[in-house]
Amino acid sequence: MNKIMTSKQIILKLKKELTKHADEEYKQGAENFFKEPVKFIGATLPTQRKIARDFFKHVKHLNKKQLLALAEQMLKTGYFDLGTIAFEWVNRHRKDFAESDFKIFESWMKKYINNWAWCDDFCNHTLGYFIVEYPEFIKNLKKWTRSPNRWLRRGAAVTFVLPARKGQFLKPILEIAAILLQDKDDLVQKGYGWMLKETSKKHTEKIFNFVMKNKNKMPRTALRYAIERYPQAKRKLAMKK
Repeated sequence: MNKIMTSKQIILKLKKELTKHADEEYKQGAENFFKEPVKFIGATLPTQRKIARDFFKHVKHLNKKQLLALAEQMLKTGYFDLGTIAFEWVNRHRKDFAESDFKIFESWMKKYINNWAWCDDFCNHTLGYFIVEYPEFIKNLKKWTRSPNRWLRRGAAVTFVLPARKGQFLKPILEIAAILLQDKDDLVQKGYGWMLKETSKKHTEKIFNFVMKNKNKMPRTALRYAIERYPQAKRKLAMKK
């Protein structure tokens, strides 16, 4: 394994290692956890993270372009375990991100993201970092809110989760929440509700005012997520019809 491996060899080695650590009970539980069909090799998430760290020495020589190409091959397999590792490796190159990478990231959202866990992992970290560096692409996220693809709509919101905790991007966050306000998909509702909850950490009153203004139109799922950080008295007031 000291020799430079091809993408195919790396993926085969990863699959072999993941299979060696597969837990059938965990695999069955994980598959049942999602509403949509998701393929698992069966290694637990902590094991996936450890394998990602251990195997990174075999890909650290790759430049960003090469690593993105490898990550895409891993995503193409459809295996959740390999996608988790791909996202972790891509995020290690975050300081090398360029504007041109958005096209690749958007294509992954459209072609490969097929469950909320992948959506959140990729959008929270890779896209969240990208948007902080290149906020001009927020306009593209706003376009996602109109997509028939539920993961693009959820991604438009959850990309802001980590920046929101620091108080960033209040204006576009409120704009995106307003567009998604009456979305019929519960996973999208949970996504923008989560975004609002994290924003409330630094913008407590502004988010509460938004909720109170829109509470009669917001689905209860989104509303409950949005007000989680507030004291009980304010939560009761927001939930009161």
